[in-house]
Amino acid sequence: MNQLMTSRLTVWHDGACPLCRREIAVMRRLDRAGAIDFIDVAAEDATCPIDRRDLLARFHARENGVLLSGAAAFAAMWRAIPLLRPLGLAARVPIVLAGLERLYVLFLRARPLLQRTMRKWERT
Repeated sequence: MNQLMTSRLTVWHDGACPLCRREIAVMRRLDRAGAIDFIDVAAEDATCPIDRRDLLARFHARENGVLLSGAAAFAAMWRAIPLLRPLGLAARVPIVLAGLERLYVLFLRARPLLQRTMRKWERT
């Protein structure tokens, strides 16, 4: 396979999370080539490669047969979308990926509050 071509990517997301739904909706629109299989982990019939709770706790993707989580999974998703590919490629630099992972961990701490806020906005 040509090194420049990207293989199919699988992304697991929390369809019950308002933040995740919005993020994935944007990624689906940007994925014009249909290079990503998006799987809603919150769906009862979802196929999960690891425990569902673990998939719901952090963002996961499978790239070239390798299961990734956190910032590495986001970077893989970005690499599959031409517009975001430069960001995904930059994340292959270890120090860049480490910085993105730190930001992701901070986001995870704030995620419950952000989810509650988004749910309130959705109800109004």
